[in-house]
Amino acid sequence: MYIDFHTHAFADNIAQKAVARLADVSGFTPYTNGTVADLIRSLDEDGIDRAVMLPVATKPKQQRVINDISAELNSYRLICFGSVHPEAEDALDELERIKSLGLLGVKFHPDYQNFMVDEERLFPLYEKCAKLGLVMVFHSGFDPLSPELIHCRPYAAARVSQAFPDGKFVFAHLGGMNLFDEVYEHLAGKPNVWLDTAFLAGRISDEMLTAVIKKHSAQRVLLASDLPWQKSIDAVAQINSLDLTDEERELIFHKSAEMLLGE
Repeated sequence: MYIDFHTHAFADNIAQKAVARLADVSGFTPYTNGTVADLIRSLDEDGIDRAVMLPVATKPKQQRVINDISAELNSYRLICFGSVHPEAEDALDELERIKSLGLLGVKFHPDYQNFMVDEERLFPLYEKCAKLGLVMVFHSGFDPLSPELIHCRPYAAARVSQAFPDGKFVFAHLGGMNLFDEVYEHLAGKPNVWLDTAFLAGRISDEMLTAVIKKHSAQRVLLASDLPWQKSIDAVAQINSLDLTDEERELIFHKSAEMLLGE
């Protein structure tokens, strides 16, 4: 069983334009055309049983439409999260609506939503998510959109997780893309933090990845690809290449996700 905890797709009418824009910013070639159908095709091709789809509201006016679409697509196979924009006046109310729609979590992207992860203006949103039991997923570390300013550094992520001990925090890209030493020092081992493996293949040494997993516990590490930017099968192969026990691999491949999602 495999659950890819970090994938993306867009509505059919904007998928081509959205993926092209992101490819231009990042310089990476996508593995899908950005549609939900092509996401599922790629999951099938790679033998992935289930996936979490993470939308991002890059403007306040987008959040309601995005969450309605997520609710329509949400299923056993495709576990769709919601999104709120920190500058939306009704963001707190929208979190209540996300919960009522049956969605299990929320994606935040500090770079595309223009906030620092430990800004106090975000704290009411984190508190509300914790109260509602919504899983919070954050892009963490380097992003091509903002190469000079890191909006979510591992030490700041650790500070936020400690401020909201009842929150369920998933920090993508192992808690900080390209900041793995800092992750190991400041974030690994925090009890209410999960780390996903999105877009790590070819970007972190086996030694460092293994060290972070061992310190943090495989029970709170999630298989993830960042599809369409990395194939799910490459994320699986990366975990299989590490010196881990069969139990640790099973946790990363699906059991940790199931426990986090309450299944």
